[in-house]
Amino acid sequence: MGRAEERRARQRGGRRAAPRNRSTETEAPPSTPESSDTGTATATAAATDAPEPGGRAAARRGAKKGGKGGRGVKGKAGKKDKSLIRRIFTWKKILGTFIGLTVAVIGAFVWLYVSTPIPKGNPDADLQSNVYKYGNGAMLARDGDVNRENVDLASVPKPVQHTFVAAENKTFYDDAGVDLRGTARGVLNTLMGKGAQGGSTITQQYVKNYYLTQEQTVSRKLKELVISLKLDREESKDYILAGYINTSYYGRGAYGIQAAAQAYYRVDADKLSVEQGAYLAALLQAPSQYDWAVASDTGKRLVKTRWNYVLDNMVEMDWLDKSKRAAMTFPEPKEPKAAPGKEGQVGYLVDAANAELAKQLVAQGIADDYESAAALVSKGGWNIELNIDKTKQKALEESVKEQLTSKLDKKKRSVDGDVQAGAVSVNPKTGAVEAMYGGTTYTEHYINNATRTDYQPASTFKPVILAAAFDENAQTQDDDPITANTIYDGTSKRPVVGSDIGFAPENEDDQDYGDVTVQTALNQSINSVFAQMGVDVGMANVLKVASDLGMNTEDLKAVPAQTLGTMGASPLQMAGVYATLDNHGKKVTPAIIKSAENSAYPSFKHTEAIGEQVIDREAADSVTSILTGVVDDGTAKKSVRDNPLRKGQKVAGKTGTSDNNKSAWFTGYTPDLVTSVGLFGESAKTHAQVPLTGATGLISAGGGRINGGGYPAQIWAAYTFGVSTKVTKFDLETDQGAAVQTSSPSPSTSPSTSSSPSSSPSPSSSPSSSPKPSSSPSSSPKPSSSPSSTPTGGTSTEPSTDDPSTGTEDPDEPLFSQ
Repeated sequence: MGRAEERRARQRGGRRAAPRNRSTETEAPPSTPESSDTGTATATAAATDAPEPGGRAAARRGAKKGGKGGRGVKGKAGKKDKSLIRRIFTWKKILGTFIGLTVAVIGAFVWLYVSTPIPKGNPDADLQSNVYKYGNGAMLARDGDVNRENVDLASVPKPVQHTFVAAENKTFYDDAGVDLRGTARGVLNTLMGKGAQGGSTITQQYVKNYYLTQEQTVSRKLKELVISLKLDREESKDYILAGYINTSYYGRGAYGIQAAAQAYYRVDADKLSVEQGAYLAALLQAPSQYDWAVASDTGKRLVKTRWNYVLDNMVEMDWLDKSKRAAMTFPEPKEPKAAPGKEGQVGYLVDAANAELAKQLVAQGIADDYESAAALVSKGGWNIELNIDKTKQKALEESVKEQLTSKLDKKKRSVDGDVQAGAVSVNPKTGAVEAMYGGTTYTEHYINNATRTDYQPASTFKPVILAAAFDENAQTQDDDPITANTIYDGTSKRPVVGSDIGFAPENEDDQDYGDVTVQTALNQSINSVFAQMGVDVGMANVLKVASDLGMNTEDLKAVPAQTLGTMGASPLQMAGVYATLDNHGKKVTPAIIKSAENSAYPSFKHTEAIGEQVIDREAADSVTSILTGVVDDGTAKKSVRDNPLRKGQKVAGKTGTSDNNKSAWFTGYTPDLVTSVGLFGESAKTHAQVPLTGATGLISAGGGRINGGGYPAQIWAAYTFGVSTKVTKFDLETDQGAAVQTSSPSPSTSPSTSSSPSSSPSPSSSPSSSPKPSSSPSSSPKPSSSPSSTPTGGTSTEPSTDDPSTGTEDPDEPLFSQ
């Protein structure tokens, strides 16, 4: 055996076990005398080097085969698993995959870049007219003279140019035209369905406005990125900035900086100051919200904050001297001026339709947000048919003129110039807005009084509290169910019980009503009763039901003071709330648009804006039943119940007069028509909220207050009884309320009352009416039956009315400071 063979033999017998050799183990090699010594030596060596059959190597092999409980097999399988993972996820493969994906993405982007040219302006850039029609197809208006005039960038002062860069894209002059991080975020959010996100450069916004559309898709965002890169390489920054400020939408129907300068400041673009330019630049973020003429307090605060942000950025970029910046004051824009052809109610109807269409475009995903949608509507090409009934529209306008505006004379009384009226009429079975009154004329008063939400609805909110009580099966502090006959304490300034927040509202003229039923409390609009009821129901529950019925309660705090209707609301909203009650608790969303068509977008058609059951039918019908008592035996009886135009129509409704007489309401309904009428005190000079008191020359013991039971109820009755000649009855599923009573309430359920000390007694001759409460609580007779709950507090906002034309009726809300 050579050395190599010996070494291999040792290896087999040492670290690595040699394969079993049956011949050497069982048979001895033959020997000869001549070789006996050699064979013995060789056998000895082999025995020394080779492992024994039962030796350690064999034991190890046995263990590997599954000895001692199979641990060897398990260990072998574990090693195989780890080995498999290592083979699959090697760093080389991971790196290779990453490089491959990167190359693929780069390749796809290069292909997209090469294959995507800079297009011509999109069809939306060629603006068209919008056509508006009545519900019967008759022409209402054509709004087609696009308010745009492109100007050279050189005609815009350099500091004004800088305001737009400071507002939207401080790196505009140095970047490549795109914000990769912002675009990536936008694509990701689009894929995840989270809507539009900010972060686009001026170049990207110009590309979206002029070359592409507002649709929210990944392909559009990628095209926007590529075209922006190409445009930045091929065109100058001045070219891009000029395109941006000339194509952007600024609100008030104004496209481009020239139209915006005229719309907001009555000057040409070359005469804009830095302060004015900063406002227009700030406006682009949210034109509808930031328009000073119609902005809420929040909107005004936000636009001022952004205006400051723009100017501070200009200082930071060395485009504006710090001392000059410190001396600048906010430049309030001028009042809007209506476009020709929108006189009378036309402008209000067109604006309301445009606003509704914009919301629909957002809901359908055609536009990213409301501002983009409003711009699409203003660009034109829409054929819009409204739900407005031409006959009812004319009747509503005539009723307002006959009952109110013909009696106003601002030359004799300055307060007459502060009276604004708004009204909306809705079909409760379809949700169609069949008539709308927005103000005296659109060309003189730009704000639509029918849709404005900055005035308190006052006691027209009380039925919402009652609806919540019935829908929630609420109980009084004594755990008695709240019904039409539940007794409450109507004492003025009575602190509410069960609230962590103290509240003791005053009744009108500090009137004490003593113990009254819920029916009487609503008839007489007693604040203290409904303040306590709100606490009994839970103000969070009240606001939830209000939201379900159609009011905007998003930012409201659940406090007892809300029971007085101190939030903002519009006639359009309140008409929707009462229409839902009229529709037995199924949600009615007022809709002014019947259909809208545009060749570039999907058509929109209104069928029936009826939603799900938001409150129980019996709860809704019970409120309706009780509200008939307000008309027949409460604050609206003179204007509505005894109106000579009434031919027996069944009516439910509620009056309201807000704090300091700044607004007065009547919202009422028949089985087929719901109409909300509001009067608002707005200074003709400053547009601040002011009292209506003394308008039309009213002089009375109440101080000449304008009440919900007066002009608003008169307008409602003249209109409703004029267009609703058919006598119909409410189909109610309830066993409570004035509508199911066959005779006047007994003293046990509706305590007798006498007039307030501040007004002359005016008992009604009708058996169904109840006398006014006594000014002395002790003189008020108590119910003969034991109360169904511990009497709890509330305040009347509007005792029963006398002659509205002479102003002797009492207002609906108390005069007090919140």
